[in-house]
Amino acid sequence: MKCPFCGHENTRVIDSRPAEDNNSIRRRRVCDECGKRFTTYEKVETIPLIIVKKDDNREAFDRAKIEQGVLRACHKRPVSAKQIQTIVDEVETEIYSREEREISSSIIGELVMDKLKDVDSVAYVRFASVYREFKDINTFMDELKKVLH
Repeated sequence: MKCPFCGHENTRVIDSRPAEDNNSIRRRRVCDECGKRFTTYEKVETIPLIIVKKDDNREAFDRAKIEQGVLRACHKRPVSAKQIQTIVDEVETEIYSREEREISSSIIGELVMDKLKDVDSVAYVRFASVYREFKDINTFMDELKKVLH
C-alpha cells in the first residue's frame, strides 16, 4: 500500500478489525519511510448479478425477493424462521457460486422449489403454483402427483 503522505511503497499493517458496517475491514497502517499512520478500508468486490426475467427484462439481483417468495409459501406452515433463512442462504450461495453475470429467474425458481420440497410439501406446492403459473386444475394435479410419489 502506497503511503498517502510521502508516496513510499512499503507500509505495514499494525491493526485490523471489522469496520462499523461489518462489511469491510478497517486497517491501521504505518509508513516505513516517514513513520506516519493512516487508515484504509477493504471491501470484497462482488460481481453485479443481473436476473433475466421471463419477459426478457433484466433487473439487479435482490435477495429480499427470494425471501418474500419463500415467506409467502411458508405462511402458516410449520417452517421456522431459521429454516427459511437457510433456504434463502443456500439459494443465494448457489447463484453466486455459478460466477455468471446473468442468471435466469427460472433457474432461481427451480433452486427455491428444490429446497422447499425437502422442507415442506405444502410450501413447495404453493411456491410452484405461483412460479409455474398453473393454468388449470390438471397442471396443479400433475405437480401434486410429483410430490406424492
